[in-house]
Amino acid sequence: MNPHTGKPYSLVSLFGSSWSNRHLIYQMIKREVIGRYRGSFMGILWSFINPIFMLAVYTLVFSVVFKARWAGAAENESKTQFAVILFVGLIVHGLFAEVLNRSPSLIISNVNYVKKVIFPLETLPLVAMGGVLFHSFISLVVLISAFFIFNGYVHWTLLFLPLVITPLIFLTLGLSWFLASLGVYVRDVGQTITILMTVMMFLSPVFYPITSLPEALRPVIMMNPLTFIIEQARAVLIWGKLPDFMGLGVYAVISLLVMWLGYAWFQKTRRGFADVL
Repeated sequence: MNPHTGKPYSLVSLFGSSWSNRHLIYQMIKREVIGRYRGSFMGILWSFINPIFMLAVYTLVFSVVFKARWAGAAENESKTQFAVILFVGLIVHGLFAEVLNRSPSLIISNVNYVKKVIFPLETLPLVAMGGVLFHSFISLVVLISAFFIFNGYVHWTLLFLPLVITPLIFLTLGLSWFLASLGVYVRDVGQTITILMTVMMFLSPVFYPITSLPEALRPVIMMNPLTFIIEQARAVLIWGKLPDFMGLGVYAVISLLVMWLGYAWFQKTRRGFADVL
């Protein structure tokens, strides 16, 4: 008998499964974070070294070599401000892209969980998200520390950052469940998503402000789901502004809908995993 048939797919069952399997999810996230650096000399310290190194490179290249400035920024913008602004966009895109790049292989790389064990497969995207969130948090700590070092202060509005990021987490999880399932049946999904994530990075305001684009192209950039979150993250972290609560509310509703649809798709299609694998 296939243990994956007849699974509930409501949001209530999703949150219920996440809560009942919280200890398993925590242990798997812990194993993933530690296992990423197992055998290396400095271990988990690499989680701090990597973002520090990258921020140092961005600062050198953009503030010293290119002497870049963010269009529309204040005249007294520090030389390192461009690198910090850029880093915010890269953290948001990195969270989104890393989870989705891994999603198509989540099931096919854990065949034993499908065939031999009654395992809550729906928790695998949650585990992937947890591991990525850990490293994103480390990068965020580096970013805030750098902002304080460069400017001598941090904006109190950074307290709203969890409110800004949470809708993106919901959206990413929904897409992750969808891709994890689709990756079982269509093996080309992994390569396609990798290309798409690169395209989305350049079609979102990571390296440039929206105001630098012609009016005709701005609606195209705004259709990118990363654009609004990147802009709001910069608002609370860099510019010290309150987030767009109305916009975040609409984004959250759409994200919850996508999350539910992705989860429902996963639960409906998981019954065929064992036959394909």
